[in-house]
Amino acid sequence: MTRGPAPLSPCVCNTLRMATRVVTQLYDDVLRPSGLRVTQFSMLAAIARLGLANLRQLEEALAIDQTTLTRSLGLLERDGLTERAAHPDRRIKAMRLTARGRAVLRTARPLWSRAQEMVLRELGSKGWADARRRLAHLRDVAVRTRRSRRTRALRPRSASRPA
Repeated sequence: MTRGPAPLSPCVCNTLRMATRVVTQLYDDVLRPSGLRVTQFSMLAAIARLGLANLRQLEEALAIDQTTLTRSLGLLERDGLTERAAHPDRRIKAMRLTARGRAVLRTARPLWSRAQEMVLRELGSKGWADARRRLAHLRDVAVRTRRSRRTRALRPRSASRPA
């Protein structure tokens, strides 16, 4: 007996994570010949776009937390795809692609394009444009909410307010 796909959860977060996992697996499968996973590809592409990228720029460009970003950049550096670069402000950790990183990215781009075309063929250009707009809105709301909560948490308590 063949089962259909599992029903989607009513939880927005769970449904988004489920969709993200399976789409990530698709991209990873197509990118496999390059030796990259889609998360690594995204980081290398972001660094390539920026030329010289610091952690804050990458956190914002990839919407990723600093711990995950630092760990992933360490692996890219270990594999010789990125290297630390001097930054005018010595306190800032900056990264750039190595020659090997640029070569791997060149190999991976057409593979990524193939995965992208597969997904877009299923969604359709209008469907993807609508989904992208809605997801951007959801991301922006979540980012604003998170920043607002962080700001409130960091605000010192007033002496006149009871603890």
